[in-house]
Amino acid sequence: MALVQTSLADSIGTIAFDRDSKRNALSAELIAETIAALDDFKTRHVRAVVLRSATAGNVWSAGHDVAELPVADLDPLPYSDPLEQLLRAVKTFPAPVIAMVHGSVWGGACDLVIACDLAYGDETAAFAITPAKLGLPYNVGGFVNFMSRLPLNVVKEMFFSADLIGAERAERAGIVNQIVPAEQLADTVYAMAQTIATRSSAAVAAAKESLRVLAQSVAVDPATFEYLHGLRRDVYFGPDYHEGTQAFLEKRAPKF
Repeated sequence: MALVQTSLADSIGTIAFDRDSKRNALSAELIAETIAALDDFKTRHVRAVVLRSATAGNVWSAGHDVAELPVADLDPLPYSDPLEQLLRAVKTFPAPVIAMVHGSVWGGACDLVIACDLAYGDETAAFAITPAKLGLPYNVGGFVNFMSRLPLNVVKEMFFSADLIGAERAERAGIVNQIVPAEQLADTVYAMAQTIATRSSAAVAAAKESLRVLAQSVAVDPATFEYLHGLRRDVYFGPDYHEGTQAFLEKRAPKF
């Protein structure tokens, strides 16, 4: 059974996560289907893509499928990780990708919303980046992704606390472009997609790629990169990551 639903109308593509039994957790299979849909839309020259949940559940996505993370002693978020591949696919897609959020967004799914070009939510939308609950050392690219979108103090609060940020504050902080009533969410998102579809696709694509490159233009010398990676390595070889992932799978509070 497919884990995403796709549709195309008026040069606007829609990708809807359809793994409600697992709260739309971003498994390797779901991610592969999402990337395949993006590739198909690219060949069809769509003007905008809407990323959403197929159902109006309480959770938009539970984030990275923790059952697929290594238990310990391996980098949990290498360059080849499926989630990392999805984030790159969204960022480099030649047309705007718009997140339409109903429900809470957790962990890697929060990174995915941040990676989208625009994001809209309703009053149920809430966002948490949760590596601190798993003892998981986040990667440099992920930090840059958040820092290019949000104030540094908000990024720190999110990564230090792993607490949810509700809809109203998410709009103030810039996680989403706009919060609207649930009954207006789809109309608002597709109206924006339709507006984009009437603009010059060449100009929009050039603007998106230019802004992506500029937002990620962080100068890090090799020694600094090795230092940062060493900080991560100390964590995923240490006891906290093992305890955090085991606690999550055993549905108990971790003991850090």
